[in-house]
Amino acid sequence: MDSSRCVSLAHAGVYFPPHKRARPSPSSFSPEGWGNSGSQSEEVSIDSLPDECLFEILRRVEDKRERSLSACVSKRWLMLLSTIRSSDIPPSVACKLQKNLLPDLNESVVYQEHDEDLDLSEDDEMFHSRCLEGKEATDVRLLAMAVGTTCRGGISELLIRGCNASRPVTDIGLGAVARGSPSLRVLSLWNSPSITDEGLAQIADHCPLLEKLDLCRCTSISDKGLIAIANKCPKLSSLVIESCPKIGNEGLQSIGRCCQLLKSVSIVDLGLVADQGVASLVSSTSTSLQKMKLQHVNITDASLAVIGYYGKEISDLVFTGLPLISERGFWVMGSGRGLQKLRSFTVTSCGVTDVGLKAVAEGCPMLKKLHLRRCIYLSDAGLNAFVSAAGSLEALQLEECNRITLVGILGALLNCQAKLRSLELTSCMGVKDVADSSLVSIRSCLSLRSLRICHCPGFGDSSLALVGKLCPRLQHISLSGLVAVTDAGLLPVVEGCDLGLLKVSLSGCINVTDAAAFALVKQHGGTLQTLSLEGCRKVTDETLLAVADYCMVLENLDVSKCAISDDGVAALASAVGVLGLQVLSLSGCSKISSGSLQHLNKLGHMLAGLNLQLCNSISTHAIASLQKKMPQCDILS
Repeated sequence: MDSSRCVSLAHAGVYFPPHKRARPSPSSFSPEGWGNSGSQSEEVSIDSLPDECLFEILRRVEDKRERSLSACVSKRWLMLLSTIRSSDIPPSVACKLQKNLLPDLNESVVYQEHDEDLDLSEDDEMFHSRCLEGKEATDVRLLAMAVGTTCRGGISELLIRGCNASRPVTDIGLGAVARGSPSLRVLSLWNSPSITDEGLAQIADHCPLLEKLDLCRCTSISDKGLIAIANKCPKLSSLVIESCPKIGNEGLQSIGRCCQLLKSVSIVDLGLVADQGVASLVSSTSTSLQKMKLQHVNITDASLAVIGYYGKEISDLVFTGLPLISERGFWVMGSGRGLQKLRSFTVTSCGVTDVGLKAVAEGCPMLKKLHLRRCIYLSDAGLNAFVSAAGSLEALQLEECNRITLVGILGALLNCQAKLRSLELTSCMGVKDVADSSLVSIRSCLSLRSLRICHCPGFGDSSLALVGKLCPRLQHISLSGLVAVTDAGLLPVVEGCDLGLLKVSLSGCINVTDAAAFALVKQHGGTLQTLSLEGCRKVTDETLLAVADYCMVLENLDVSKCAISDDGVAALASAVGVLGLQVLSLSGCSKISSGSLQHLNKLGHMLAGLNLQLCNSISTHAIASLQKKMPQCDILS
């Protein structure tokens, strides 16, 4: 027996006061010793046995239920049971355990909770996937999990979210799970600074089927642990590494060299990672890698050149906060002609320019979605050149690209290749109203179906009217925080949409009134499924009357912070049987009182969600009473 296999309990975060146990003497087992003082019985207790002997006893326990119950005796027994490997079980016992792998559905097992950390009474379906968060993430819980699931083949997915400050998860707990779960396929460790390369090496030794590994803020794991995974987990297909300061190029090189099935990789906030690691990873997995995210790593244009040449299977690419790459890198990446399958490209705070973006469009013929955020060098000319060259572009998102103006947006709509279906503008300060009507061409963008404009303070009635005139087949419109938009700009868009609007959000458009809302509901009530008027303080009960009359398929209605009163709620209740409403939000409607409760109760049989937050005129007791009458409805109060 290898005494090193019996790990000291001190490592599990459990405190045992030191004391000396007396070994039982031969006289203790003689008839003369029976019936003597209580001290004699304590001396012959099984706890008097050393760990080596107790280990030999526990590894011969045959019944799976008895093995789990044995772990509830004490943390010492739990610790010993967690160190038992399948190879330690005698052949005769192993044969019986194999025959009893399927649970007896007639069994009724009751577990006694001897400790807050020992919980072995989960349902069978919970054994395959477990998540420990915050204070639950301790070694003792992992040991209990390992012992309780061993006879069921262990778990296939383990997620540890957070860290118990006084008893953190360490290599001991992770090693126990590794020994008991040879079929583990998903491992996610967040904020686990006490887990080291040794813990990851045990996962590599015992879990060769591992497919997904997620390491976030595991500050004690280095290249050594990642190399162990690479060498012994050839089926690894997804790798996420974030804020692990000891992992660098060597670990990524090993992953690329050994994990030929790798499909997705995300590298975030790794200061030691540079061109050597990224380039080697991409070139080694050129036939499998499909998704790649690089954020805050020290790569240069050389890495983009390798991606552009070897990224033959990449379909999703994300660059965020890469200060060392420039226009040359994007130009070389596009000119490499390797990204033939790229469909989605996201760039945030990188050195992309007009020339580089055009090269990307020409080198990526299948590109369907482009998201540009904080691209300070991009201008109207570059945007129009990109849209003209990107023949497959379907979705365009621009966020904080302040050199883009309304002229560039209109040009993009006119120059797109009749496939652009979605346009999103967020916090683009360069977009401002232009009164020149000559900007509008005879042609229209008939492909655009979704328009979303958020927090662009210069976007007003003139801009909205121009976009609406160019795009007559919109079905989804989201205008958020546009204080300059009034009925004058919204009405032409509403009246010009000839396919029927499905989803409309006017959240924060404080100058929109009942006139535009009424026209919207009246014209598109037959198709409208979602309507949000949150923060439209000039919208009153008149709009709800129109909703009750015209909106037969409306499922989600948000009139939070509007001038809605009890009369409006009564109008909705009067349309019960005609409306298909499922979710209603009345948050912050100060004019609604307890008088609306009877109308809400009438609506209750069809509502699945009701938001009454900040309705101070309705008491908590009244809302609780309403909840009892509407048990199927999720009420936020």
